[in-house]
Amino acid sequence: MSQVRPGDVPPVHDLIGIGFGPSNVAMAIALAEHNARAGTQEAVTAHFFEQQPRFGWHRGMLIDDATMQVSFLKDLVTLRNPSSEFSFLCYLQSQGRLVDFINHKNLFPLRVEFHDYFEWAAAKVDDMVSYGHEVVGVTPVVRDGAVEYLDVTVRSPEGLALHRARNLVIGTGLRPLMPEGVERGDRVWHNSDLLAKVDGLNGTSPSRFVVVGAGQSAAENVAYLHRRFPEAEVCAVFSRYGYSPADDSSFANRIFDPGAVDEYFAAPEEIKRRLMGYHGNTNYSVVDIDLIDDLYRQSYREKVLGTERLRFLNVSRLVGVEEAPDKVSATVKSLVTGEETLLDADVVVFATGYSPVDPVGLLGEVADRCLRDDEGRVRVERDYRIATDPGLHCGIYLQGGTEHTHGITSALLSNTAIRVGEILDSLVGRGVKAAPDEARPVVDGTGTAAR
Repeated sequence: MSQVRPGDVPPVHDLIGIGFGPSNVAMAIALAEHNARAGTQEAVTAHFFEQQPRFGWHRGMLIDDATMQVSFLKDLVTLRNPSSEFSFLCYLQSQGRLVDFINHKNLFPLRVEFHDYFEWAAAKVDDMVSYGHEVVGVTPVVRDGAVEYLDVTVRSPEGLALHRARNLVIGTGLRPLMPEGVERGDRVWHNSDLLAKVDGLNGTSPSRFVVVGAGQSAAENVAYLHRRFPEAEVCAVFSRYGYSPADDSSFANRIFDPGAVDEYFAAPEEIKRRLMGYHGNTNYSVVDIDLIDDLYRQSYREKVLGTERLRFLNVSRLVGVEEAPDKVSATVKSLVTGEETLLDADVVVFATGYSPVDPVGLLGEVADRCLRDDEGRVRVERDYRIATDPGLHCGIYLQGGTEHTHGITSALLSNTAIRVGEILDSLVGRGVKAAPDEARPVVDGTGTAAR
């Protein structure tokens, strides 16, 4: 079957997914498991489009000794379906490492290992995704005054193609956040680019790095650069006295429970704000205590030996960055005295977090039908569906961008398996199937019928 071009009548998908990070990989797995149980008439037809050429999840942060901050049991499926063949334990079995992992007595795998698990899982449902395909627009298809379908325009090396959906699930992830007025460059990096950029320094002898930030990634970057470049000074800049430890105690971790989403969703706005204030230190601008201790131990040892390469410019902030071909100058200001220190460095790394992508940024005029709350935020129903005016019959589901309605797990792995199950239940409960005269094969991005 040839690829559908703009102007042609495209086939109808029950669901189109935008992005194919871990959340939408989990969505594809839930769909695959549902369809394996359901008959042909009840199967949900779906396809996902991902602009990256292959699966990748924070590749620039896969430092060799960095570990996950969530239990391996919070993988893509286990909390929803403990017997799933897509679980992390099944991955370990396929790799011949299950017994070794058990003997390790650790709930938290290496990050690089969990990424390999994600790749393994994504490959098992790769008939549902087209890589190297970027969604560039969504337009409504109106019938009898109501929006019955959404046409999704996708750009690939072959050009533009049109795909029609009854529902969308948006999982476009987060974008690296830089301080206002600071642009990334050859010597000014965001930590998401760390490993790719660091390889470009091979054969050189950097003398100084500056790392800005107080969270887990910042501390990991400091430790990694200190180890990777044994002759270089590494300066950590943050506004606190020191790194704050993450609260991963058992009671506090209940904020990540599936039931906590119900409670947060039902809570008044004032209680929502209090809960985020109480438990932000489970996730935001905090560092694992073991890493804090390791960095302090290393710093103290260097002081004793008179070989200080770790410098902590605390209670300070970066107020200026000027990049030159052979160096970058960073101006650090003490928040106590106002004194400014100029640091000439080879690289400044900003471990300054991520910002959510506008969930309706691709929707065009469809966004006008999405309802907003008093603060201008998109209103989201409990099933992660955007609240819309009655004239829009399609469901638009969000994987991310729902922290204001569903709590801290909006863009985290902790609740992914449960979330995709709830979205699937909503799709099936709302009756996503096409009428018999509308049923057509699902066409993937290569122009072949998906089976």
